[in-house]
Amino acid sequence: MSLTHETTFGCPYCMAPNSLEVDPINDLGQHQIVDCQVCCQPIELWIQETGNGEFEIQAQTDDE
Repeated sequence: MSLTHETTFGCPYCMAPNSLEVDPINDLGQHQIVDCQVCCQPIELWIQETGNGEFEIQAQTDDE
C-alpha cells in the first residue's frame, strides 16, 4: 500500500503534463522546485489539498 498519491500538473514553460507523487503528511503547504520531465526547466510548486483526497498543484516559472 502506497502512502503517496500521484497527481499531475502542466508545465508553465512547455505545457506538457508532468506527474508528481504527493505525500499528504509531509508535502501539503510546501514549496518545491522540480524540473519539467519534458523540457527540464525549473518549476516552482505549491501543494494544497482540495478535499476528498484530491490535491491542487500551483505551478509557475521560477522567475514569476
